[in-house]
Amino acid sequence: MSPAEIAVAACNAGKVKAEMAFSKLFILGILAGVYIGFGANLATKIGSMEAAGTSGGQFLFGATFSIGLMMVVIAGSELFTGNNMACFISAMNGQAGWGGLLYNWVVVWTANFVGSVLLVYIIFYGGFWGSESGLAAHGIKALGIAQAKMSLTWGACFCRAICCNWLVCLAVWMAFAAKDIVGKIFAIFFPIMGFVASGFEHCVANMFFIPMGITIANAAPELVATQFGMSVAEVTSFFSYGNFFTANLIPATLGNIVGGALFVGGIYYFVYMKKSAPAAQAGKAVKG
Repeated sequence: MSPAEIAVAACNAGKVKAEMAFSKLFILGILAGVYIGFGANLATKIGSMEAAGTSGGQFLFGATFSIGLMMVVIAGSELFTGNNMACFISAMNGQAGWGGLLYNWVVVWTANFVGSVLLVYIIFYGGFWGSESGLAAHGIKALGIAQAKMSLTWGACFCRAICCNWLVCLAVWMAFAAKDIVGKIFAIFFPIMGFVASGFEHCVANMFFIPMGITIANAAPELVATQFGMSVAEVTSFFSYGNFFTANLIPATLGNIVGGALFVGGIYYFVYMKKSAPAAQAGKAVKG
């Protein structure tokens, strides 16, 4: 499809999303949280290996994460960040209602969180992080990711989140153009690899990355304190859901909305869907 045809398809998709039944929307939202979590966990595993910290390792970290959005788009599920674009352009075009947009974003964000944390506990009890007697490389990497994300300033997290969802929604946008599975995979791979390798902030990915670090820290606070040069009290205070929400999840969510809704959905609405004043007047004259 051409970019103008993608805009029409995105508007139609946003209308469907904004009017979807609650039970179906919530289940599909849980699946998206799980799928993004699978990508995040694989990236953590790759990042814990010897190549971590090199340019090749950073590339692989981003490349492996991309399987998450591939499963979201191809298998079918509802992802908050992608819906920022689809519901917004549809509402701007008068197809989806603004109430439907808010309903979709709240339900899907909540369901994505549930799915992400569900996978956190499944992976955690799989023992990949180590045990109370010692941390494995996978666990140390998970803790390091969580610590780095919650150590960002509010403004830095917000700006990184704008860049992130700009790329994520472009990946979804380009996937609309593809007519086959391979085309969708290639459309998704490069923008997702780019945002992850660049170190941008994705609120749904962080719903896995950071709770995984929190869960490990709560299970073995003494080991984490030794590993990161902190006291046990500092570990329990820093690796907490309260700190997660205020230091990362809120600014990441708001930045993702700006990047996806305004910089992709809003701009492409203006370019391809907004009727110019002369055209609108001509349309009224023809109807008259």
